[in-house]
Amino acid sequence: MTTPIIVILIVCAVAIIGFLMYYYNGKLVIIRTLSKIPQKTTSSLKTNELSKVSGKALHVEAPLIAPYSGRTCVFYQMKIQKKVSNGKSSHWKTIVSEEKFQAFFVDTNGDFVIIQPKDYPRNYICHLVTDKSQSSGTFNDSTPRFVALLKRYNIEPETYFGFNKTLRYEEGIIEIGERITVAGIAKWKSLSEPFLEYPYSKIATLESEGKQKLIITDLPEMLPNRNRR
Repeated sequence: MTTPIIVILIVCAVAIIGFLMYYYNGKLVIIRTLSKIPQKTTSSLKTNELSKVSGKALHVEAPLIAPYSGRTCVFYQMKIQKKVSNGKSSHWKTIVSEEKFQAFFVDTNGDFVIIQPKDYPRNYICHLVTDKSQSSGTFNDSTPRFVALLKRYNIEPETYFGFNKTLRYEEGIIEIGERITVAGIAKWKSLSEPFLEYPYSKIATLESEGKQKLIITDLPEMLPNRNRR
């Protein structure tokens, strides 16, 4: 096989790998999938129909508190990474990754849909916009809040010799009152006991079923035009 052909094959292989990585990027998969699912109001949801709704996220119980920002939320994702050098190259190594959530309402103009993500088995896929970040490094001292967060996860902000470690933090949340989009299989459930501030005997829910998982995101581009802010 001649050298030009080998070069062409290598270039094609790299291009294909790059395309597949782009095409199957988690965010883009969610955007493509949600774009194909019909937008519904709560009252128009039909049992066993794949649907999506958009509205304000509201807590069912005492809300979660985001680790760094301290904001009240129903879902958060966070990670702490450390820059690791290896000879001439370096990369970011994730040393803490945490995701917490609870059941929550989606308020679609006064009508409620309840969403119940679960971990075992995992019944959802999710993409949250990173809206808080923090970092430290040789000439970038950690803020007191960042130091407190690091110590909470048993991470020392400095090396043995007193130099700042190169660290970074990212946080994405579904804040109380934030507009989000959720898709799943629609069901109507009877309530043996009404939820707090929800006096009705039935409530709509979106669920996972079979291979269809719940899809949860706060991507602004997934909101109907009238709800974007």
